[in-house]
Amino acid sequence: MKALFSIALIFSIIMSAQSQFLESKEDLVKQEGYFNFYYSEKDGAIYLEVERLNDEFLYVPSLATGLGSNDIGLDRGQLGNEAIVRFEKAGKKLLLVQPNMKYRAITDNDAERKSVEEAFARSVLYGFEIKEETEGKYIIDLTPFLMEDAHGVASRLQRGNHGSFKINNNKSALHLPRTKAFPENVEFEAMLTFEGEAASGTLRSVAPNAQNLTVNLHHSFVKLPDENYEKRSFSPGSGAISMSYYDYSTPVYEPLEKKFIIRHRLKKKDPGAEISEAVEPIIYYLDPGTPEPVRTALLEGAKWWGKAFEAIGYKDAYQVKMLPEDVDPLDVRYNVIQWVHRSTRGWSYGASVVDPRTGEIIKGHVSLGSLRIRQDLMIAQALLDKPFAERDDNYNEMMDLAIARIRQLSAHEVGHTLGFTHNFAASTNNNSSVMDYPHPMINLKDGNVDLTNAYDSGIGEWDKFTVKYSYSPVPAGSTEEEFLRTTLLEAQEKGLEFISDSDARATGGAHAGAHLWDNSKNPSLELERVLELRKQAIANFSIDNIRTGETYSVLEDVFVPLYFFHRYQTEAAVKRIGGLNYRYAVKGDNETVVEALDAEAQTQALRVVLRTLDAQELAIPRDKLKLFPPRAFGFSRSRESFKSNTGVAFDALGAAATASDMTLGLLLNPERAARLIQQKAIDQSLPGLPEVIDQLLAKSIQTTKEDMYLQEVQNSINYNVLQHLMNLAVHKDAIPQVKAITNYKLVELEDWFRKNRKKNPVIYRQFLEDISQFRKDPSEFKALPVAPQIPDGSPIGNF
Repeated sequence: MKALFSIALIFSIIMSAQSQFLESKEDLVKQEGYFNFYYSEKDGAIYLEVERLNDEFLYVPSLATGLGSNDIGLDRGQLGNEAIVRFEKAGKKLLLVQPNMKYRAITDNDAERKSVEEAFARSVLYGFEIKEETEGKYIIDLTPFLMEDAHGVASRLQRGNHGSFKINNNKSALHLPRTKAFPENVEFEAMLTFEGEAASGTLRSVAPNAQNLTVNLHHSFVKLPDENYEKRSFSPGSGAISMSYYDYSTPVYEPLEKKFIIRHRLKKKDPGAEISEAVEPIIYYLDPGTPEPVRTALLEGAKWWGKAFEAIGYKDAYQVKMLPEDVDPLDVRYNVIQWVHRSTRGWSYGASVVDPRTGEIIKGHVSLGSLRIRQDLMIAQALLDKPFAERDDNYNEMMDLAIARIRQLSAHEVGHTLGFTHNFAASTNNNSSVMDYPHPMINLKDGNVDLTNAYDSGIGEWDKFTVKYSYSPVPAGSTEEEFLRTTLLEAQEKGLEFISDSDARATGGAHAGAHLWDNSKNPSLELERVLELRKQAIANFSIDNIRTGETYSVLEDVFVPLYFFHRYQTEAAVKRIGGLNYRYAVKGDNETVVEALDAEAQTQALRVVLRTLDAQELAIPRDKLKLFPPRAFGFSRSRESFKSNTGVAFDALGAAATASDMTLGLLLNPERAARLIQQKAIDQSLPGLPEVIDQLLAKSIQTTKEDMYLQEVQNSINYNVLQHLMNLAVHKDAIPQVKAITNYKLVELEDWFRKNRKKNPVIYRQFLEDISQFRKDPSEFKALPVAPQIPDGSPIGNF
């Protein structure tokens, strides 16, 4: 009896202490919202009131401030991975638990649901000591949770070899200006200082003190949407981004994995009306920190999508406005287009906070790199004929091109946050989508470059279709399945094509009509046109492509995007060699499943691509070389400059070697070589790997130039040809047939060198020596990086 009394007394004391926890705090400031919380300045702490145990909500960590480097990849406004979580009581603790949403049983059978939950792991994100319990409300100290590295900053720095860092709590604190409570969400923020040693120059270049990196981490607790959202089925031909989960209550004769598109919730106020306003419109807000004229361009580009929503019967259902100055861009109630500054050019991106249960987009967040517009300006500056001959403020034509690109970029990234993926077949399909990567369409007019129609000025036909698939109400009298199938067939009948990322990449991708940064239905003929345009623009290039007072080193950097202007169209043309035509076909749609590109198209592509390995195309004219002295003091080479094998001097041979190295890396790709062998075996009319190598050698190594300068440029190209052939012969990803054929061609080439050594005795002797060394032990071969690395230069920049 005494024991029971003692236990009861102890329990009473504990409960009394718990109930008095907040009362003991004299400086508490309370905020009421989805979760109520209290801030104590004296403790430097936030105490959270938890009332709804086991109720699920959405947790989103985000990076409020960035490190300012594209290479590091930690940007201002970067969303983290959202998670459904709930508070569960376990003894004296509240646990923040993340259930496993990938594996489910959608059924009324509680035991069946529980069996799936117990079969797969869940995650406990944090354990909180209960500080006070009163009338079913629990008080916990949220501060330690907020001070954790929920965004993985330290691990990202370590993975990128930028250094080893950890949080220094003495140099970290809560950030109250962006800590607020609202009825359906609460927002917390902490200023975290990561202490360590910077291991990369990249990190040192952006940090004021490379031992202490301070960023703000944002945490959002968000009420989950109601259950009235209607999921929509995913089809691979829809252009929509998908989410999926495994439903173990599915009958065994149906697919276990369920796929749905992600999209915003959108419903008509009047479902029966042909045109109706939305119950809640989709509104995007632009970062007020965006300067003019970019601000207007981003607003205009983002608004393009309004036409697509009008086409499916909505009035003002999609809107774009300026973000009110007192609104936090990371507040989940707002879709935001944010202007992000970095020290280097880099990718822009559109990310979304998505309900993991359904695929409903809760928040769209676009991050646009501010340096990208400068690269488009430089492309225009390089292409124009003597833009600064008469005055140094003659930049309107350049700005028109750059602003046109920014409009398109805004529409593109917003498209991702509306739920749409890339369509890289659009450029060969009448430029049918802003979800492609556009290369500027530049023309020649009376011998001068014309920038007038460089970029499109609105969404394309494909974009309207994909909005229809994702957002159009299902017509009365039709099922969703019937409506979606009909919509897909409608796109097919209009000749609209959709091919996305992996199929379009220069290496690895095999689709003959899907590419990045290209133009024209026939990429081969477009490459031919681009080469002629490039030649004329180089002929026009002069000191008047920079302003008075600028160093010739700046002129050299302006020349970079012009010299490599053909690089992306080359990628597009190369993909036709061993290329395939196919769709994301499904049974019953009557689409092309897969077929090899015809022989004529492949042969045409090879002929044009081999022009990019000819010294006549790649040699920089002698008179232009006089424009490029050694770099001026204070203007060292950067990642976007020509690299050099000649020390401080400009490397004319190296420039050609770099350009040819790019082409050869694409043409002699082991996967392409394997496709060439396969297609030839199936259809003898198609070119095979032996024919491609023979044509390559005939147009490069086995061709001589009378002009000594052109021959030396060709020698640089030819050495790359040999290196790439030897590399293909031993490549770890090359199939045996590729290795066998390439080795056989090297034997033939060795014989050819011996028979023709008098044509070019010095360089041919070196080639023979390289082949001899290779044949002694091919396993020891390592392709030498003799060609200077190609400058960063994707129209938006890359890593």
